[in-house]
Amino acid sequence: MPHKILLLPGDGIGPEVMAEAKRLLAWLADRRGIAFETEEALIGGAAYEAEGVALSDASIARAKAADAVILAAVGGPQWDNLPFHLRPEAGLLAARKELELFANLRPAIVFEALIESSSLKPDVVRGLDIMIVRELTGGVYFGEPRGITDIGNGQRRGVNTQVYTTSEIHRVARVAFDLARVRQNRVCSVEKANVMESGRLWREEVAALHAKEYADVALSNMLADNCAMQLLRNPRQFDVIVTDNLFGDMLSDEASMLTGSLGMLPSASLGATDANGKRAALYEPIHGSAPDIAGRGIANPLAMILSVAMMLRYSFGHGEEADAIETAVQSVLNSGIRTGDIASPGHTPVGTKAMGEAVIAELDRLNA
Repeated sequence: MPHKILLLPGDGIGPEVMAEAKRLLAWLADRRGIAFETEEALIGGAAYEAEGVALSDASIARAKAADAVILAAVGGPQWDNLPFHLRPEAGLLAARKELELFANLRPAIVFEALIESSSLKPDVVRGLDIMIVRELTGGVYFGEPRGITDIGNGQRRGVNTQVYTTSEIHRVARVAFDLARVRQNRVCSVEKANVMESGRLWREEVAALHAKEYADVALSNMLADNCAMQLLRNPRQFDVIVTDNLFGDMLSDEASMLTGSLGMLPSASLGATDANGKRAALYEPIHGSAPDIAGRGIANPLAMILSVAMMLRYSFGHGEEADAIETAVQSVLNSGIRTGDIASPGHTPVGTKAMGEAVIAELDRLNA
């Protein structure tokens, strides 16, 4: 049976990088015999303009019926003044909530060919390979009560609630521990247990799960502010970091800059595995819609291409093909081919399509 994939191109550069994902899927079908059945839907600003909402109920139903969802990007300044529930980002939050995508996997890997593009010195980041596991459907982004209220005398109050339960903590921690077992077998749990009750609960419940099911994995704890500092001071001390929604959002973006460009980093958002072995999953580059360069054909598609590799590995069990894609990306970078965001002095940048074609050409070479 073909793998059913829903494509959500979104806004800005989204359709441009999605085109390279389609090219890669076509190559996999033609050269590796992996069958895909794809359809497209709207999300973000594009959905608002056409359907009046950032993600329609019909699109949510199609996402639930798919084996995996590939999302490109959402957002743009033309929608900044919309009410929160209509803004493009609301579509992304709705997808995460409706599909129950509770675990966000964000790798931060430094490619040797791009080491000079990192914001840190080469000797600090060389060989860096971190996996950040961010809880995605709880915490302050979804907690109730929330909102802005008028409290009189010209004053207003904004409220957001940070809340977690034992089961929410355990399920994302299990993902982190399982990943660590096939990596370097180390997990660092990050929170603010010193000042937040939710952080204290997080630390206690991760420790309880560790003692019961994962005593073979090395577990450490770190406060979120210290983790932010350590990512700049000595990032290679980390293997797998597991943390809540808010801290995961910030720390994963910080870690991404160690690699040289947001345009290089994929991500996976995973749900629970059901009785039939199927799990909801959404794959996306971590960069934004980059409206300033949209339509110019110069966006870096490598994060999208690497997101397809994550999909092959985590949703469909095609580890060999995922490895080949990652190797092809590494080889293309080693050859000196660059898009503008990762080009060094002396390099002539190529466009989005040319970079995608270079990866396909390298895959052809590896597949020969």
